[in-house]
Amino acid sequence: MANKELGDFLRARRTGLTPEEIGLPVELGVGRRVTGLRRAEVARLAGVSAEYYTRLEQGRAGQASEQVLLALSDALRLDDVERRHLFTLAGTASRARDRGEHSARLRPAMRQVLESMDLCPAYVRDGNLEIVAGNALWALVFPDIATLPRRERNMVRWTLLDPRARLVWCDWERVARDYVHVLRLAAADQPRNQRITNLIGELMVRSPEFPAWWSEHRVHERSTGRKRIHHHIVGDLELQFEIFTPVADPSLSMLVYSAPTGSPSEERLRLLASWGSEHTATAPRGADADS
Repeated sequence: MANKELGDFLRARRTGLTPEEIGLPVELGVGRRVTGLRRAEVARLAGVSAEYYTRLEQGRAGQASEQVLLALSDALRLDDVERRHLFTLAGTASRARDRGEHSARLRPAMRQVLESMDLCPAYVRDGNLEIVAGNALWALVFPDIATLPRRERNMVRWTLLDPRARLVWCDWERVARDYVHVLRLAAADQPRNQRITNLIGELMVRSPEFPAWWSEHRVHERSTGRKRIHHHIVGDLELQFEIFTPVADPSLSMLVYSAPTGSPSEERLRLLASWGSEHTATAPRGADADS
């Protein structure tokens, strides 16, 4: 399976490049029958034989050396995340211990940090990409996922399968594709994680877009960026995000959204937080659900 994944990834990257992009001469008047680069062209750029590269794509070459993988990374113009992914698929990178069967518990100190952020929607996810906990403002920004049972609180699953996600994410396709790339990395890092395997199977069956996006073998790992969110009460929010991994709990990641100081989005977050406080204060006893 690992060799097949490696071959599929190499093939996807090869077909995504053109001779012009890597400085190969283009033969005028000669049509190309392949999409992207030929196997022989990649082999020549990497300094390996065409026969050996063909066996790599077909999953018949055995263990590739670090030198060969570095040469292929350069030949295929891989970025840092794609390069790490290639080494993982080849079995030469140190794999993270599969964490899928057991969700990490949130330490009280980390929960306190999470809940202390009054104006920053934030949540913590585990190695299964499932949301372990979110603060009050995050639950107000994403009420549809915050009210789901714990095992169903997965941003990848919700974004691709819940029709309401298309209304929440202003750039739904870009966000959904990003989550597919995150899932691809998680699957490679944790090949025995049954919950991730099950999620991939579910998305293959239920998401019309997922099979094509998954077959692209794209990977990336964003630790910062921006997202545009439409909220049904306060309107559009443009938020920046940062992802932190605590040293004491490397299987967890905390994603924190924030709005630029003085921006309309910051004012809308304040309004939403105020609305949430008033709603909580006036709710009848027993109305708060354990999320």
